[in-house]
Amino acid sequence: MQSKGFIKLIAVLLALACVYQLSFTFKTRGVEKQAAAYAAQFPLDQQGEAEQHYLDSVQNLPVYNLGFRKFTYKECKEKELNLGLDLKGGMNVMLEVQVEDVVKALAGDSQNDPAFIEAIGVANEAMKQGSSTDYISDFVKAYSRLSNGRPIAELFVSPDRKDITLESSDADVEKILKKETEAAIGASFNVLRSRIDHFGVTQPNILRLPNSHRILVELPGVKEPQRVRDLLQGTASLEFWTTYDANEIFPALSAADKLIKAELAQAPAAAPETAAAEAAAAAGTPAAEAEGLIAEVGAADSTATAETAVQEGNFDHSQNPLFAVLNPRFAGGASIGAAYKADMAAVNEYLAQPAVRELFPADIMFKWGVKGDDKIDGRFYLYAIKVSTPDGKAPLDGSVVTEATEQYAQRGATAEVSMTMNAEGTQEWSRMTGENIGKCIAIVLDGYVYSAPRVNSKIDKGQSQITGDFTIQEAKDLANVLNSGKVPAPAKIIQDTVVGPSLGQESINAGMISFVIAFILVLLYMGLFYKTAGWMSDVALLTNVFLLMGVLVSFGAVLTLPGIAGIVLTMGMAVDANVIIYERIKEELRGGKGLSLAIKDGFSKAYSAIIDGNLTTIITGIVLFIFGNGPVQGFATTLIIGIITSFFCAIFITRLLIEWIVGKWGHITFSRRWSENFLNNTRVDFIAKRKLAYGIAVALMVLSCVSFFARGLNLGAEFTGGRAYVIRFDKPVSAEEVRQNVEKAFSQFADADASSISSEVKQYGKENQMRIVTQYRYDDTSDEATSEVEQIIYDALKPLYSYDITFEQFRNTQTDANGILTADKIGPSIAKDMTWNAIYSVLFSLIAIGLYITFRFKRWQWASGATAALAFNALLIIGIFSMFYGLLPFNLEVNQAFIAAILTIIGYAINDTVVVFDRIREYLGLYPKRNLKETVNNAINSTLSRTINTSGTTLVTLLAIFFFGGETIRGFIFALIIGVVVGTAATIFLATPIAYDLMTKRAKTDGTKVDLKKIFPMFILYFLLASVITTVCVSVGVSASVFTPLKTLSKFLIVMAMCAVGLNTNIVKLVRTGGKPLIMGFCCWVGIAGMSLLMQHVLGIW
Repeated sequence: MQSKGFIKLIAVLLALACVYQLSFTFKTRGVEKQAAAYAAQFPLDQQGEAEQHYLDSVQNLPVYNLGFRKFTYKECKEKELNLGLDLKGGMNVMLEVQVEDVVKALAGDSQNDPAFIEAIGVANEAMKQGSSTDYISDFVKAYSRLSNGRPIAELFVSPDRKDITLESSDADVEKILKKETEAAIGASFNVLRSRIDHFGVTQPNILRLPNSHRILVELPGVKEPQRVRDLLQGTASLEFWTTYDANEIFPALSAADKLIKAELAQAPAAAPETAAAEAAAAAGTPAAEAEGLIAEVGAADSTATAETAVQEGNFDHSQNPLFAVLNPRFAGGASIGAAYKADMAAVNEYLAQPAVRELFPADIMFKWGVKGDDKIDGRFYLYAIKVSTPDGKAPLDGSVVTEATEQYAQRGATAEVSMTMNAEGTQEWSRMTGENIGKCIAIVLDGYVYSAPRVNSKIDKGQSQITGDFTIQEAKDLANVLNSGKVPAPAKIIQDTVVGPSLGQESINAGMISFVIAFILVLLYMGLFYKTAGWMSDVALLTNVFLLMGVLVSFGAVLTLPGIAGIVLTMGMAVDANVIIYERIKEELRGGKGLSLAIKDGFSKAYSAIIDGNLTTIITGIVLFIFGNGPVQGFATTLIIGIITSFFCAIFITRLLIEWIVGKWGHITFSRRWSENFLNNTRVDFIAKRKLAYGIAVALMVLSCVSFFARGLNLGAEFTGGRAYVIRFDKPVSAEEVRQNVEKAFSQFADADASSISSEVKQYGKENQMRIVTQYRYDDTSDEATSEVEQIIYDALKPLYSYDITFEQFRNTQTDANGILTADKIGPSIAKDMTWNAIYSVLFSLIAIGLYITFRFKRWQWASGATAALAFNALLIIGIFSMFYGLLPFNLEVNQAFIAAILTIIGYAINDTVVVFDRIREYLGLYPKRNLKETVNNAINSTLSRTINTSGTTLVTLLAIFFFGGETIRGFIFALIIGVVVGTAATIFLATPIAYDLMTKRAKTDGTKVDLKKIFPMFILYFLLASVITTVCVSVGVSASVFTPLKTLSKFLIVMAMCAVGLNTNIVKLVRTGGKPLIMGFCCWVGIAGMSLLMQHVLGIW
């Protein structure tokens, strides 16, 4: 192998980089364990707050020393392996923008009109009853009817609005109202995204749920409701405040520091407990006596260690109690100092003391910056706000801002924000800036200062440039904050709940054990089957998983359940590459070649199959990432990275190890005696059995279709909705036990089908809180149905309480601390766009794979066979889930995990197919005169050992997870098992025979004639796909986020159609054949175009 030294260097560097990246994950886990130990000394209901307080206290302390650099806990946290909400837990918050409030705000004083009030009531009632599809349309129609045809424009005419006049029609006003409503929701969405980014949550998931004006926010790892409420609410309270200069306030601040020192000297016990004081209390506990951060925090001041204090000249707490927590060294402009996050409460308590407050001007108000500044070790600035109005309100609020955009400054690489105000705002802004030249004006949102730019000159034209040392992202965040002032109604929190890990802690533990068992079984399988070479592949596989995790951390990817599915697929494909190589080497050895030459030729001849298999799977991953969303993208990210690392390990690491063994020992074995000729001399006539295979496939499809239409699918709550309850017990309970009790109770009712019986149970927060989602009578919103469901759940869970809890106590937590904490009827938690994007991604991945195989193998027939087999595989899995849900002893629910399973199977099955096709192509080149049937059969038989081995190792993995991985993911793994078995069979009995039948029917033409069936089928295929996509976009209607990529794909397919004609057409030879080909081509084009227009017309009318 050439460049062996360079490859070794790259491998070593990659390994070191991965060790470096993964080390931060282990360090943060250690700190969090110490935080949990610190919190354990507090009462159960205070442990969550105490744990977070500990982490806040140490976030700026160095916790990881690499010698050349020290990393704080905050820095380590930013570099750790991120876990998604389904593995880590966190907060799930539902916010809703009230369209009623938006319409009222736009109407102004006209909202008191009787017809307006009544029309709003009609729209609200329609929304409440579920009969409304569009709130604005219902309102406009109701107003027109109730006002006897008066134009609705008169309600919304305003001097500040130029888009609505008295001549505007009702239809025009309706469009503008919808546009304004979307703008309000969009602005709320942008501000929420910006605030969550400031909050520093790992991979927050923010979704706009269509048709409900709701925004779903998932915050992994966050468990404190109050922190989330403070973060998300009040999105429209944008204010502009004048400020004091730090130099004006410093004398009073210094006097306050002396006063507090004197008070503490007289009464030390009255001192407010800072983070340092609370942590010091832990010093006498057993946990604090251990080595590590608990002892360090307990013994040191929270602002810094003693060493840091000396170096930075920080103040001693006994001499300067206020300056010790609010450092004036960072004062400047409107900022009077900066404090660590853990000390902000102490600063607030100091400054709130009446004696201290008297030292400052009566019109001063203190506000914190929205986030810590990394340039000053994560401290938060404290700003001195000047209250200059008699009513104590801000002189200018965000309602006057009409537009704010980020842009790059004219000079340098910094960014700035351009802000435009309306006429009222322009006048007040001119006064404010004129009176405060040289001073700062604070931009405040929800009580936090986002920016405090200095006024350089009077601004009297309503157009302002806010400059500073902004990056373009910081400028974008500030622009979003300014745009929030246009939001006439805030997003209100209608539900927030603490989410335990979606799989449940028990399922996570079982899952990890099962993955370890599966991994060990795969290692043993390879080692026992391929002997020494197998053990070398095990080393390469371990290296692959190690590199994969390191690269995931490096890219900041988030590991979720679908991501774990991608890792499983990666393990299978890594083994697959090694099997292909070893089987090739064994063939070369049986052909009489020496060991070194056999190894060289074996690797060389295996490259084609490995590259094709990996590229088709990467194509799947890329398409899924572009069109997918949420779990689909998580799967795609892990899959793409895993394929790249597995290719590197199989091609380079394995070869380095084999050549090292050969160089050291002089020989290496690739099989044992019993496995040497495993499936080596098979002579099965697969092509002769294709009709039987077709018949079985058709029968299975018919059964699946009948079951699908007769029984349907057991759709999970994410797709259908249901009732959700968060229930507290008086003792820790098992999620599995709760699920069994609830499902047993619902199964006793005659009208309960399998989907109604199936319940989703997750741990919420503590171990004594569970969230239960049931679909029993979920479409009945009456009080009677709700009472019945709650009674059934009460009867099921009553035995799990250690005391006799009554039904009223269970329903009402005001009389009992346990029982139902929250109750909500939930709609689908997956947005419609997200669901359709997942479907589109699967379809387009099939199309992309078909196109790749067509160009790679030069035959569209092969692409048809591969795509047909993949479609059969996916449809059969859906059919099996439809036929057997409720019959098998585990849950067959169609949810997000099921989508991930379908995608996994598509990526896995195409690899099998490509390997067989690659061998057929090779045999066609080696034996051009051999009968096609014989060639295809020989290719299938020669790759049979590889096919069975790779499927066997993957099945070993999946079966271990199936039996040991816990109940929650059993349905997901079952789908994968069925997919692997069916995919392997479909490759042998469907994909290859279909390609064979299409190839045998191909017209035979000589070299002087144009192969019309080679040109026009490709042309028809591409153009037909483009026509169908265009028809769907125009006639059926899709969202803007989906329409743009679909339109691009349609154009791409048309270009491909033209290329298919151009690349295969010789104009001279075409003319010599006469006009028939031209006429046929023109007729095909006219026919397809006419059918497309007819479809659009029919669907448009429908």
